[in-house]
Order: sequence, then structure tokens, then C-alpha cells
Amino acid sequence: MSLRVISYGGGVQSTALVVLATQGKIGQVDAALFANVGDDSEHPETVRYVRDLMVPWAADRGLPVHELHRQKRTGEVETLYGRLVKNDSRSLPIPVRMPNGAPGRRGCTDDFKVSVVTKWLKANGASKSNKANVLIGFSTDEAHRVNNQSERDYELLQHPLLDLRLNREDCKRVIERAGLPVPPKSACYFCPFHRPAQWARMRRDEPDLFSRSVKLERLMNKRRAARGMDSVYLTRFGKPLDEAIAERQPDLPLEAPDTDSCDEGYCWT
Repeated sequence: MSLRVISYGGGVQSTALVVLATQGKIGQVDAALFANVGDDSEHPETVRYVRDLMVPWAADRGLPVHELHRQKRTGEVETLYGRLVKNDSRSLPIPVRMPNGAPGRRGCTDDFKVSVVTKWLKANGASKSNKANVLIGFSTDEAHRVNNQSERDYELLQHPLLDLRLNREDCKRVIERAGLPVPPKSACYFCPFHRPAQWARMRRDEPDLFSRSVKLERLMNKRRAARGMDSVYLTRFGKPLDEAIAERQPDLPLEAPDTDSCDEGYCWT
């Protein structure tokens, strides 16, 4: 029998999938797979939610949640932040913004999520002739993202939330009715896809993460300048992060737009 797993990103939609799986509402599911790109990279609240809450909660209901990591050939765990800090090549694995605001190439999803999940699937019996069914948490308000996905050799993609016609707000209600808190949005804290309101709220409410993002951007540009390359940025405004985002944001809304996340596990794929 083919494997059937949830691509678990730690956010709203994929958490709803985990809940529905434990309730028997989306068929038999063998496991949920959380590809952690690094404790130094993922938002700390996401890591805490997954480890402290969802792993034991789902286990009590018969569904294992496996935390996966990218490993080098030596067996050493590699993190996305670690690669950015140590990176001496001309290319960057995250979609940094060019001076004109356009995003650059993104390699982080394939390297730190898709390939990590594929490795686990192969190790657990998936093959080209016996592909695993991978459940992705696209809800109806982002159904267009299905067309941006491509299946790999070892997986068949399924979208149970679309089959059930659930949107993001429906997913929140599924989680709350199970007695769980709604998880925070899931994304690397330094992701260039953050909207300005999210960056501004980070500067106001999570100054340590904002400061680390500023320092990372400066480091990348210091290395690029030494190679005679243009600067790149974490926002679309063509200027350093701490200049692009105002220091005081007293009137920010409590909630940022719900479309800016990697909740489904595969980061904007």
C-alpha cells in the first residue's frame, strides 16, 4: 500500500489537515512531515507550536509527526540560516529582492523542504512505481497555487482542503473545535516574501528577530560588494531593511494579511 503523508508546515492549513486526519475525515494518513529548515531559521513560535503541542497531541491520537532536517553527506545538519551565513558563492538560496524590487531565484524550498521530504519518502518505501500520496494544505482562498506545483518522481499530490471546500477561516475553526490554539503563521523570520506590515510588526514586537534579519542582510551585501555585485534586500523597497521599515508602528493592525506564510509546508510552491 502506498504511503500517505501530510506536508506539515506548522501553520493554519496544514495543522487543520493534521486535526482532520486524527478525526478520520481525510482518509488514512501514515504521518505528518515537518521539514524544519533550522531552529535558527524558522520562526521560534512555529517550532514551539510543533514540538510542544502538535507532536504530542497528534501522537496521543495515533498520528506521528516527524521533524525532518537537511543533512550533509557527513551527517551534519545544515540549516538555511547557516548556509546564508557561511555562503561564499555568488548565488543566494533565498529569494532576495533586487534593487528594482523583483525577487531573485529561490532554492530554499527545494533544498530544505522538498528534497528533505523526498529523502524520507524514499527511505520509507516510496518509489517511482509506488509513489507516496502527499497531502498539501491549500485552502479554497489559494486554490490558484495548485497550478504552480509540479509533482516529483516519488509523490502524488492531493489537496483535501479543496475537496472539502474549506477556506483559511474554516481551517481555524477546525483547529479551535479540536480544543487547540490557532498556530502562528509559518515562515522563516527573515523571508523576503514578508509583507511590509509583517516586517513592521516584527520590528515593534520582536526586535531581536528584526535585528538578526538586519544583520543578515548587511552580511550578504558586504560579501556581494567585495565581488563588485549589486546589493540585494529583504524588502522590495531597494534600501536596507532598517531604513525601509519605520521604527515606530503604534497603529499596526493586530492581524497581517493571511496570505503571507508557508503554512502548507512547501513554501510558496
